[in-house]
Amino acid sequence: MKRKKFDHIEERLRVIEGGGNYAFVDMAELCLVPDVVIPPKFKVPDFDKYNGTTCPKNHLKMYCRKMGAYAKDEKLLMHFFQESLTGATVTWYTMLDRVASE
Repeated sequence: MKRKKFDHIEERLRVIEGGGNYAFVDMAELCLVPDVVIPPKFKVPDFDKYNGTTCPKNHLKMYCRKMGAYAKDEKLLMHFFQESLTGATVTWYTMLDRVASE
């Protein structure tokens, strides 16, 4: 039992220190929206967090209204949408497939 616990601690240290062979070496591969361009001095608005229990249509309306100045920048809108989610909805969003580069 002690050996198993020791092995677990050792594995955690390897993860923290960045050792080991992991499936995602390229951090860019983790981005849901590749090649997003964030304007200089862009400040993420404060969003009401959607947790899946209120009306999703109203949440999208409010998100789009707060991001209105960037309505034509689809990648920016998708990239920051995660900032308006919480709980299970964040998990859902992070499980989505990556957007194909143009």
